[in-house]
Amino acid sequence: MAHSNFPENMSIIVKYKGVEVERAEKSVLQDVTFSLGQGEFHYLVGRVGSGKSSLMKTMYADVPINKGEEAKVLDYDLLNIKKNKVPYLRRKIGIVFQDFQLLQDRSVSGNLRFVLKATGWSSSREIEDRIEEVLDLVGMANKSYKMPHELSGGEQQRIVIARALLNKPELIIADEPTGNLDPQTGYQIVSLLHELTDAGHSVLMATHNLQLVDDFPGKVLRCEGKKLIVE
Repeated sequence: MAHSNFPENMSIIVKYKGVEVERAEKSVLQDVTFSLGQGEFHYLVGRVGSGKSSLMKTMYADVPINKGEEAKVLDYDLLNIKKNKVPYLRRKIGIVFQDFQLLQDRSVSGNLRFVLKATGWSSSREIEDRIEEVLDLVGMANKSYKMPHELSGGEQQRIVIARALLNKPELIIADEPTGNLDPQTGYQIVSLLHELTDAGHSVLMATHNLQLVDDFPGKVLRCEGKKLIVE
């Protein structure tokens, strides 16, 4: 469960200080200051258009940060990151989108194999072992041969989480992961994301479902009026 102050041995995974987030040369968020420690679960809440997705995109260098005192994710300085380092940063982050983005022409294991090969895995044995491990973690061990269209929304989202876990990321960024799911399935997905913090992953999850925030406690970061309010 989330801790408000960091124990001595806990590493800080994300640290922003005085960061400005811009899209199309317009300021979306100003003076963003917060930190996320190892094994912590933070929610990111706020209205549509309040800057949640833009803030998340800065963390994997999809939206550049031009202004700020400090912007660190893992060991990467986002204020000065070079283009050739971005793939290495992204490899250490698991990203879970609302709209799944699975390859429709490949089976579940085909989707996962594609990502592992694209990120430098070469041993077939290690690839198959890792696929088995992550599917087991998300409760989908018996679905590896299925095509995405044969799965329910909740099952597809579990596969997306499995995909996010492939490279053992320290940080998982989930952007409205329950947005396309019925309430009960959404609950199961958030419960699964919370379990991952017990294994040492840090999770930042954007949501507009405040019931989830009540039922699965975590620190809340609120985007409002171009500010990030740490509750």
